[in-house]
Amino acid sequence: MVTVQFNLLGLRDGELVLDAGCGEGRHSWEACKQNHSTVIAFDIDWESLEKNKYTLALLKQKGEVNSNSHLLQADINRLPFKDGTFNRIICSEVLEHIPQDQQALGELIRVLNNDGAMAVSVPHYFAESICWMLSKDYYGFPGGHIRRYKTQQIIALLRSNRLNIYAIRRNHALHSFYWILRCMFGIKRKNALIPSLYYKFLTLDIDNNHRARRWLEDFFNLIIPKSIVIYTRKREHPSLQ
Repeated sequence: MVTVQFNLLGLRDGELVLDAGCGEGRHSWEACKQNHSTVIAFDIDWESLEKNKYTLALLKQKGEVNSNSHLLQADINRLPFKDGTFNRIICSEVLEHIPQDQQALGELIRVLNNDGAMAVSVPHYFAESICWMLSKDYYGFPGGHIRRYKTQQIIALLRSNRLNIYAIRRNHALHSFYWILRCMFGIKRKNALIPSLYYKFLTLDIDNNHRARRWLEDFFNLIIPKSIVIYTRKREHPSLQ
């Protein structure tokens, strides 16, 4: 499930891309498929990096990637890169895990060049609040979600760090219902019947990409999206799409 729209991020050939807090690599893989660029992906969790590395190797073997990629273990609060290194940065579903979110964001901005763009996504407050209400196991554990952002809070955080917002999107509403079901039937019970059946429907529908599914998700994205994605630049861009 790719949250960031690469056409909005504006990735071009020859650029250096950072996938911050890459996890198992869903955005790393997609970035490598897009253009002839270089993708640097990092995470604090070594096991996730190993899974990312394995999948990227398979994609390369199949000839499905266009970009070079490098993976490393790093702390988002102390990035091992020079100022202004990257043309594009992806920070998807990361800040809600970080105790020092202001410091982490400052580090990302430091390594973004002056003409660069950064996409930041966090769970949407409404869907996230339902999950928090239904299950204490959904949040508060080491490595889990430790905060919720209202839309205006994350916008204010980005703007207070000298970022200009040029687009906002709300995505993956149908996944909101999956996580709500997981919370209702026990977040640790991955094989519970109803969430499992819904997950099968969800993955089948994503693979088929039916028009009805797109209409349904577009409708519920207005009400209960799973994620809010905010596209930003350092320099002044007045338009908000």
